[in-house]
Amino acid sequence: MTADWTELGMADRPSRSARSRVHEMPPFMAEAVQTGRAAVEEPLRGITTDGVLRDVLSWPLTRDRCSEITEAGIEVMESLTPDQRGRIRHALDASEWRLWFNIHPNVLRHGVMLEDLTVAQRAAALRLLRATLSDRGYEQARNIMRINGFLAEVTGMRDDFGEWPYFLSIFGDPSEREPWGWQIDGHHLNLNVMVLGDRLSMTPSLMGSEPCRVEIGPLAGTEVMRDEQRAGLTLMRSLDDKQLEIAVQHSSLHPADLPASLNGPIDGRMQAGAFRDNAVIQTEGLRGDALSDHQRSLLRGVVGAFVGWSRDDYAEVKMAEVESHLDETWFTWMGVVGDFGPFYYRVQSPVALAEFDHHAGVVFDNVEPSRHHAHAILRVPNGGDYGADLLRRHHEQYDHGSGEHVPRSG
Repeated sequence: MTADWTELGMADRPSRSARSRVHEMPPFMAEAVQTGRAAVEEPLRGITTDGVLRDVLSWPLTRDRCSEITEAGIEVMESLTPDQRGRIRHALDASEWRLWFNIHPNVLRHGVMLEDLTVAQRAAALRLLRATLSDRGYEQARNIMRINGFLAEVTGMRDDFGEWPYFLSIFGDPSEREPWGWQIDGHHLNLNVMVLGDRLSMTPSLMGSEPCRVEIGPLAGTEVMRDEQRAGLTLMRSLDDKQLEIAVQHSSLHPADLPASLNGPIDGRMQAGAFRDNAVIQTEGLRGDALSDHQRSLLRGVVGAFVGWSRDDYAEVKMAEVESHLDETWFTWMGVVGDFGPFYYRVQSPVALAEFDHHAGVVFDNVEPSRHHAHAILRVPNGGDYGADLLRRHHEQYDHGSGEHVPRSG
């Protein structure tokens, strides 16, 4: 294990722009793009354990009104030029929702790039993020962007990296009554938010970084992904020998110790990454009802580290929903449990799926996974992503055929 990323060398990779559309790409990336385009042609069903959707999502009201998010969305739209509004706005059911991609090259980006906005327009966009995320979530999102800017400095690849080559899209029109949403899409930061009155959907959400901590320069001391890493480790270290035998699927992340299906060049061990909106992911490991009360509290803490990216009122009601399914929440692990080695874990319940994974170097030249590069994703199975199930229920209650918001009779 390298104690600090500065001991690593830079990977020898050709430049691929984060800003202009990239057409020449290696086979694994071209295959991923092809997979993505094919995936959005399939109807969105949602992640399941066996291909069958369960009717388990409750969509409780948030404690505070979501008007702050909607007002921020309106402010963004009003700040833009007509041309920018044409590029940022998509239909509510547009396929662009599902074409987010966490790699740095611009192979599928859409919307408006924050870098192209004026200072005032960019400030409005950041207010939209701040209104939607918690203080911790917003700080981590911004630090991910700042570290991406730091990569431009240390690599000299200023077309590949930067603080602001992140693309914002608005789906529908920001409204207090009608559903609408927004998306930020860029390197290691991919957030998808649906707003419907006082209800929210905030997945898929992916955060990551390489490196995860900066020791030099203006960002010295900046660290991301710490809570997600620590929460998983803390639960894992609480397990007894019998529980460890059940939870651990593989004791190493070394490529030679894993099947090819767990050595993906983009997603590593992760099963719920980009374009996996309809994935069938079987549960593995330990169930929540096999844990002690203390361990169940730690399990809640793991999910809370991801749900806590979102604003506090939403996180509160979402965690109550998670709690109601804690007995059928599964925890599985790959890798070491020591102080330095890389690892992967997944927490999977009917209402939340969280994955954390350490990756090999992309910017740096380490060919084995290390704690210097991490990805974390939160999804809501059973149709929860992109607010699909929430939107379905809305249309069951209201008729929009006339262009008006009319309650259905009966």
